[in-house]
Amino acid sequence: MGRTSDARLPAHLRTSIPTGKNFTRIKRDVRALGLATVCEEARCPNIGECWGGEKGTSTATIMLMGDTCTRGCRFCSVKTSRAPAPVDAHEPENVSEAISRWGLGYIVLTSVDRDDMSDGGSAHIASTISNIKLKAPDTLVEALVPDFQGNREHIEKVARSGLDVFAHNIETVERTTPDVRDRRAGYRQTLGVLKAAKDMVPSLLTKTSIMLGCGEEDAEVEQTLRDLREHNVDVVTLGQYMRPTKRHMKVHAYVSPEKFSHWETRAKELGFLYVASGPLVRSSYRAGEYFIENVLKKRRGLAGEGSPAGPAALSSESGTGLAGEARS
Repeated sequence: MGRTSDARLPAHLRTSIPTGKNFTRIKRDVRALGLATVCEEARCPNIGECWGGEKGTSTATIMLMGDTCTRGCRFCSVKTSRAPAPVDAHEPENVSEAISRWGLGYIVLTSVDRDDMSDGGSAHIASTISNIKLKAPDTLVEALVPDFQGNREHIEKVARSGLDVFAHNIETVERTTPDVRDRRAGYRQTLGVLKAAKDMVPSLLTKTSIMLGCGEEDAEVEQTLRDLREHNVDVVTLGQYMRPTKRHMKVHAYVSPEKFSHWETRAKELGFLYVASGPLVRSSYRAGEYFIENVLKKRRGLAGEGSPAGPAALSSESGTGLAGEARS
């Protein structure tokens, strides 16, 4: 359509139109309960695979506190406003009800940033997690949370809510952060948030995600991985940045599957407990969730037997290479 200067989307990044009985069921429940999902709001390319799986294996990432964010990152398609609508007080109950209906072993929550709220929404997120644990005590909960502007009290509120996986995305390397993320989202602040959660609750798994194709250099990706390990981050995912609309930041490069394999190998060498690296990998992705679910269940079993439950006790999982399942 005349955009001859734009690079064509490689074949390995193309996905099928989502269909299927379970896809329709989850979409219906989401609408009926008035929930928002990052799967839809962020235009995730994997929605058909994640929502369309067999019952008990389908996953949906529920987005808390509405569909409007107070920040304006250049890569993100979620709506932005300085004054979003007030949060729904019934959302923690509705989310826990939806999850109990779906009968999932592992659920991912995410949220918009709410800098307009005095606590950044930490109490609302913590309440949602507590409700899920009350209604579905065997469900493992991962939450991809805001930075709460680095406030330790708000981070702790979420970290101690019964959460199993504390996720907060670094998104890109330090040099490109000002061009990619909102000015309130700093690289060092993100590292500090991840470390704070781990220090407060050592049993938590901490997780983050890096987008490639934003103008980063290889040496900068290497340094980012090293920085994350120095801050005790357990899990990292790497995926291709894909421009959601023409209003958003352009793709600097489409990274090859071979380069993603290189970063998978390198991250494992640096000691991450789990790595998912591939063009279509996103921070929430089923292969990674299956692996983390097994790790957490094994930790619980080991703890019950009085054995150590840290990464050293799980060295057999650390090199399993499940990230291969997360590629296109």
